[in-house]
Amino acid sequence: MRVAFGNDHRGFPLREKVLTALRRLGHEVIDVGTFSPDPVDYPDIAEKVGRMIQRREVDRAILICGTGLGMCIAANKIPGVRAAPCHDDLTAEMSRRHNDTNVLCLSADMLGEQLVDRMVEIWLSTPFEGGRHARRVGKIAQLEEEARELLREQGCTDP
Repeated sequence: MRVAFGNDHRGFPLREKVLTALRRLGHEVIDVGTFSPDPVDYPDIAEKVGRMIQRREVDRAILICGTGLGMCIAANKIPGVRAAPCHDDLTAEMSRRHNDTNVLCLSADMLGEQLVDRMVEIWLSTPFEGGRHARRVGKIAQLEEEARELLREQGCTDP
């Protein structure tokens, strides 16, 4: 699987642990950084990764910031991204099983390394159940399309 990876400065201490886990699990990683603990704006990283999901250059992505929340909010602004901030094994599993998430958002400040390692493995290996959940994910896609249409009607040329 092709997996995009991004972190901000708060996520920097956890980045090597996650990158190592991804490679150990046999995934191809596209790392967009940041590559140092110097401050960066998390929306910039989330946009890079989210656009890769949107253009289908990668299958899934992982984003890390202090809480996982900022990255999640920013990534979810990009149509086609279904990002979830997960904090334990169950949320990682259910975000895939029921919501077909394509971006896992993690907290560098609130999660231990062993838990992160398990969550990454669970999230990457859990299939989407489909069925009634596919109908619901389809409704999310419809909401995105309606928002794009509204922007087009308002004269926005790049929704």
